[in-house]
Amino acid sequence: MVENAEVHDDDIFIVTYPKSGTNWMIEILSLILKDGDPSWIHSVPIWKRSPWCEAIMGAFSLPNQPSPRLMSSHLPIQLFAKAFFNSKAKVIYMGRNPRDVAVSLYHYSKIARQLKDPGTPDQFLENFLKGEVQFGSWFDHIKGWIRMKGKENFLFITYEEMQQDLRSSVQRICQFLSRPLGEEALESVVAHSAFKAMKANPMSNFSLLPHSLLDQRHGAFLRKGVCGDWKNHFTLAQSEAFDRAYREQMRGLPTFPWDVDPEDASPDSDPGPGPSPNPDQASEAPHP
Repeated sequence: MVENAEVHDDDIFIVTYPKSGTNWMIEILSLILKDGDPSWIHSVPIWKRSPWCEAIMGAFSLPNQPSPRLMSSHLPIQLFAKAFFNSKAKVIYMGRNPRDVAVSLYHYSKIARQLKDPGTPDQFLENFLKGEVQFGSWFDHIKGWIRMKGKENFLFITYEEMQQDLRSSVQRICQFLSRPLGEEALESVVAHSAFKAMKANPMSNFSLLPHSLLDQRHGAFLRKGVCGDWKNHFTLAQSEAFDRAYREQMRGLPTFPWDVDPEDASPDSDPGPGPSPNPDQASEAPHP
């Protein structure tokens, strides 16, 4: 259905691998499209503001959507709407350190009822590195979409860049969308898309969903929203295995913000059995 969907020239797609900041970007774009006015993000659930392309009752099947349509997708490039590639529609692709993605996906898999139990941290990490998880290989996903870089209707931005300087990142997104914001509107976008603001907003924190879909009694959907939390979870052996796979898979690709010296990328010591919930270890100003 998605491959053959109709695409409008003013469509805006948010494309991510799961757990890479999709909902953070939805919140930001929801605010930008309303010139910083937060009334939309406080009155309409986030999944209705930017419906999923690949859902049965999703973005391409919902009638009477406002223009421009804001849509989300986790699809790899080879399964994306073919009409997009001959259109002026825009894609914002958000990347994130795959180590943080793996930790976040592990925790999410424990509360998302549509996903299988992740098993032990070692089992899950092995599956993640082999691409045997929902939406397949992280490596294939980013390598597919990064080929679009340089095209005027494609913006590649990272979770880490946004975490480091949200204001500049919002300005960059506005420039890409040709939607400049005044100072007051810009401040509103930055303030209302902060992690604490989103976590407190029932329209954005997924608390409206029943436990049968997302059981937040066993962990929050908006968990920490920080960079580098993987260092609190990976064992030394897990880190080394990940580094080996990463080097092999990403050879010849451009450098990303999370590409640091291998000595810095590994935990100093073995912290324990791997990913386990510990919400008190966040040290940076968080974002979802």
